[in-house]
Amino acid sequence: MARDLTQLELLTELEPVAEENVNRHLSLAKEWHPHDYVPWDEGRNFAAMGGIDWDPEQSKLNEVAKAAMITNLLTEDNLPSYHREIAENFSQDGAWGTWVGRWTAEENRHGIVMRDYLVVTRGVDPVALENARMIHMTNGFASPTEVDAGFLHSVAYVTFQELATRVSHRNTGKVCDDPIADRMLQRVAADENLHMIFYRNLCGAALDLSPDQAIEAISLIVENFQMPGAGMPNFRRNGVLMAKHGIYDLRQHLEEVVQPVLKKWNIFERTDFTARGEATRERLAGFLDKLGQDVLKFEEQRDKMLAREAKKLELARV
Repeated sequence: MARDLTQLELLTELEPVAEENVNRHLSLAKEWHPHDYVPWDEGRNFAAMGGIDWDPEQSKLNEVAKAAMITNLLTEDNLPSYHREIAENFSQDGAWGTWVGRWTAEENRHGIVMRDYLVVTRGVDPVALENARMIHMTNGFASPTEVDAGFLHSVAYVTFQELATRVSHRNTGKVCDDPIADRMLQRVAADENLHMIFYRNLCGAALDLSPDQAIEAISLIVENFQMPGAGMPNFRRNGVLMAKHGIYDLRQHLEEVVQPVLKKWNIFERTDFTARGEATRERLAGFLDKLGQDVLKFEEQRDKMLAREAKKLELARV
């Protein structure tokens, strides 16, 4: 393209692609109900209704599983902020409006089922969970870049974010040591994967439509990416635990999220960039090289930390 397209031009040109992908999504999405994934027979009243309030000994989850479940649930809880961001940068008309509504409704189920599971099984402190939800939702969410989001930045961000969330949910299910939690989070992760495909296809079409403009948005998002839960209470502590134990770490971010999406878009094989786009791609390649080096440094530090912890545990048993 000789010039950058306006937001309205992008939405107008890409609406047929949006409609095609909405129909594709609806044909593949499976109906499911949150209540079918919760072990209701484990539930009992809390003190306000004559029962017993939460105690740490009631939880069957280990500390890593607790941190991951809380982080993932609070991320899902912030849906109103994400809805606002998507609605403002997409459109409420035609296929765009249909997608925004459908995506929001599907995402809402994730928070419902995860909270019901945690409250019924007493997996985490429900009071602390509610207090953290209030703080996180009050803070809201904003695009993790210094520029106004706009359609291209939003669609690039949610492509990577949905895939990252899928990885995090799936690996959280594995560390819960509970087949019910694992099944529930597999279901949630399957939704996230379909959402990612919708956004990935839209962003890929935008790349074909306006290559230089799209690669700049993609590069900005990759270079500044952070998970949407970054502002929640204890995010750093929980994030470290999750990274240390392989739920979502730097290598997974690079090899399971960033690289597969960039490969799908043929970022490093495309021949339709001008000099401007080529310069952006070169900068992106340099960033990915540095990220690869950071992966090795992180893993070296993590291995040393885990070795020290294992040694302390061994000495404590003697």
